[in-house]
Amino acid sequence: MMIDVHNHLLPGIDDGAADMGAALRLAALAQAQGITHLICTPHIHPRRYDNTAASIEVALTQFRQALADAGIALQVAGAAEVRFGLEIMAGVADGSMPFLGQWDGQQVLLLEFPTNEVPFGAERLTAWLIDRGILPMIAHPERNAGILSQPDKLLAFRAQGCLVQLTAAALTGHFGLGPQRLARDLLERGDATVIASDAHNEAYRPPALRAGAEAAAEWVGAEAARVLVRDNPWRLVKGHFE
Repeated sequence: MMIDVHNHLLPGIDDGAADMGAALRLAALAQAQGITHLICTPHIHPRRYDNTAASIEVALTQFRQALADAGIALQVAGAAEVRFGLEIMAGVADGSMPFLGQWDGQQVLLLEFPTNEVPFGAERLTAWLIDRGILPMIAHPERNAGILSQPDKLLAFRAQGCLVQLTAAALTGHFGLGPQRLARDLLERGDATVIASDAHNEAYRPPALRAGAEAAAEWVGAEAARVLVRDNPWRLVKGHFE
């Protein structure tokens, strides 16, 4: 049993699965990996992927029906990977922000920084969220160029209590040696909360969560790896399925 809390399987609404056929093939791959529960997290990235909680729910309902029709026994729920920006404040204010789950009584927001940097003063927005009972989970920091060049940039967010999501494929070296080394360092320091697939497509970004868990087990042991792909993810998202 594994729970994948970050992926792009919902069809046709971001840079993930292009259509329902692709989404179902990815779902079958996920099931073959041993994934039993999956939180679909399409991008919310203003002016690029203008998804909303409502549009995500529509896509999720269609996906659930297609899974049932195809006989794929994968439990799915919806959230979002939210791009860093001041628009987050408006989404929190009007109650429209899709949350990943809950952690110690706080709502959790899957937060994505721009690929090439950690925005100046970003910890002020994360502090603002925490003050309102919303705990950011930093998506794939091992692949952020700013953190790769200065890994200590992540420390301010960890000190605030932010959670951390590592990408399974980074642990296997798919994104190169630098991201792999940083992901390993974060694992060994105990700074990772979950490992997720961040699956986008069959060819280059499949839901290869098992391989990531096996790589993690080589460095921190099998039990610690299971916590990152089963126990902590379930603790985070079980409210979607109860």
